[in-house]
Amino acid sequence: MRKILVLSLLLLTYLFSQEPSKEVLLLHSYHKGYKWSDDISKAIENNFKPHSNINLTTIYMDTKKVSNEKYFKKLYKQQFKNRKFDVIIASDNSALEFLVEYQKTLFPNTAILFCGINYFDEKLIEKNGMRKYISGVIEQVDLKKNFELISKVHPKLDKLIIINDRSKTGLIMKDDLQKIIPEYEEKFEIEYIDDMQMKELKQHVSKTSDNTALLFVLLFKDKTGKFFTYKESLEHIKSFSHVPIYGLWDFYLNYGVIGGLLTSAQAQGDAVSKMALEVLNGKKVDEIPILKESPNRYIFDFNELKKFDIKIDKYIDEFNIVNRPFSFYRKYKLLVNITIATMIVFIVLIILMKANINRRKKLQRDLSNRLEFDKVLLDTIPNAIYYKNVDGKFMGCNLAFANLMGLSKQSVVGKTAFDFFPHEIAIKNTKIDEKLLKTLKTDTSEMALHLSNQEIKYFILNKAVYKNIDGRIGGIVCIMDDITERVQQKQFLIQQSKLAEMGDMVAAIAHQWNEPLVELSAQIQDIQTSYLLNELKDCQVEEFVNDSMVQIKYMSRTLSDFRNFLKPSTKKVIFPIKKALDEINEIIGKQVFYSNINMKFNYLDDEELVVYGYENEFKQVLLNLINNAKTKIIENSLKENSKGNIIINISKSKDYNKIEIIDDGGKIDEKIISSIFEPYFTTKKDGTGIGLYMAKVIVEDKMQGKIKVKNIGNSVVFTIKVPYKKD
Repeated sequence: MRKILVLSLLLLTYLFSQEPSKEVLLLHSYHKGYKWSDDISKAIENNFKPHSNINLTTIYMDTKKVSNEKYFKKLYKQQFKNRKFDVIIASDNSALEFLVEYQKTLFPNTAILFCGINYFDEKLIEKNGMRKYISGVIEQVDLKKNFELISKVHPKLDKLIIINDRSKTGLIMKDDLQKIIPEYEEKFEIEYIDDMQMKELKQHVSKTSDNTALLFVLLFKDKTGKFFTYKESLEHIKSFSHVPIYGLWDFYLNYGVIGGLLTSAQAQGDAVSKMALEVLNGKKVDEIPILKESPNRYIFDFNELKKFDIKIDKYIDEFNIVNRPFSFYRKYKLLVNITIATMIVFIVLIILMKANINRRKKLQRDLSNRLEFDKVLLDTIPNAIYYKNVDGKFMGCNLAFANLMGLSKQSVVGKTAFDFFPHEIAIKNTKIDEKLLKTLKTDTSEMALHLSNQEIKYFILNKAVYKNIDGRIGGIVCIMDDITERVQQKQFLIQQSKLAEMGDMVAAIAHQWNEPLVELSAQIQDIQTSYLLNELKDCQVEEFVNDSMVQIKYMSRTLSDFRNFLKPSTKKVIFPIKKALDEINEIIGKQVFYSNINMKFNYLDDEELVVYGYENEFKQVLLNLINNAKTKIIENSLKENSKGNIIINISKSKDYNKIEIIDDGGKIDEKIISSIFEPYFTTKKDGTGIGLYMAKVIVEDKMQGKIKVKNIGNSVVFTIKVPYKKD
């Protein structure tokens, strides 16, 4: 019982391991023994041979003798009534035409692949809705290239005799020949023969001159209707011809033709069988395109070439030769050439290896020296330098960076930006690095670094992507430029610029305090008089105290504004433009008024506009520009005794908020207008030349805005554009 079970399991395993059987029908238009059909069968059988599950059934219609389609329909209906095929291969026109007509009746829904089809017309396979079931390989004789070949090989040719018959294929060939012949009639005489008996043809061809060639097309029937096999007709012609014979099909080789650009039955069978394997593997036939370029080849018979002393390689680069005598070198040419080449290569390699080893030793020595030099060079550079890989991990640094971080160079390796910089700065730098790795560009950014000793240093980070020797991205290198001194110097200049404004500020405060001091003096005198006259009442004392506190608070606010103005801003903030202008107006508004100047603020947008930047420094810029305008107007009014105007327009644009300061104190000389923002440039007798320069530094360098000036008529317009949101 156990043995039976084991045998059953083995049998089941064997059965399930076998591939499902595939049935293929090969339907030939012609008879068995016709070399064209036999070569197609041979190529198909060779390609199917490795596939043991394919059952090939071959049928010959023999339409050169029998052409009754109704007979074939009855025959195949009876013959294949109990069989179903996975694919049908139609060889030549008659078989394909029959299947197009009767596929739905005899082989419904079966895929059809054709080969050897002459003068293919798409309309043929569209008949009866058959297009979706059919694909294949077209057979196409290239007459033009064969004519070109004959004219090249025989430049002194006097006459070309074309031999054909009047079969269906022969008549089609005749039509094509009549299109080609006129192009060559001026080079040599062309005689076309298709209406002679074989006996007459022998006599005619035997009398041809030596400068004659034959083009053998077809000859299955002569004028009398006598039938010849392809081999018999050519052997007859060969027996009485003393001139070279060219052909159009490869099955005429070995029987007397030299060769030519031949239509190959084996190539047709090879191509169509590969298509059949695709269909059998599950591919739909309508997904396989028709091979419209016939796989023709230049093929020649060695014996015929030798007989007529033709060196075919003088005229054609790629060709095949049959019947060539055995030659070891020719048969194993590739192997011999590879062997010789290998020996030469080994000899050359042996000669070069020693020199290469010596060169490598020298290069290794030079490379070691260069690496040591680069290491010293990096450590000598005062700028902090580091480089990291694409994952953001530090791969190395120079001594300046290690000292900055208070670490050794070895301990830096493997760390990330989050180990050295504050979290916010590290995130910003990581985003910059990610962008650089995508764009492969460079980047420059600023960073304020708080060191462990409570010191603040300012750096410009210059970053670029570097690549490895194989072209892949290696990572990012960064050079840190210490700008602490420059930043501090700019801040000092800003404060110096503020101090330069202090004279005007003190004068403005004097104007601001003048009225409240007079008011306080009058109230004190009034209280004193009431006291001396014993008329002082409690309500008067209370009123005096209240009025005095109003004046004192006003004076205190003026001092507070002045103190805030002097205090440097250390951090960018978002602040309202109106607040900044109101505080400036509190400081110098009355002084401007008492200078006979009308200062007007125009807010051109309904919403309250803001600025992103350094608030006190920005107020310094506004104060400087208004003071300059005031001074110019005062100088101009002394000459002309007129009232001046300062108009300040505040509006919003796409990416900036805009402030225009317009004064009518007279235009700036066009010769100097482009220089007024330069450091230490001034037209004032006691001026420092840093006010407008620092205004440009504050607006453009520190706040990433724009400041410019222009003349409009007799007025000067300063335009400031500043961002209203964070970078």
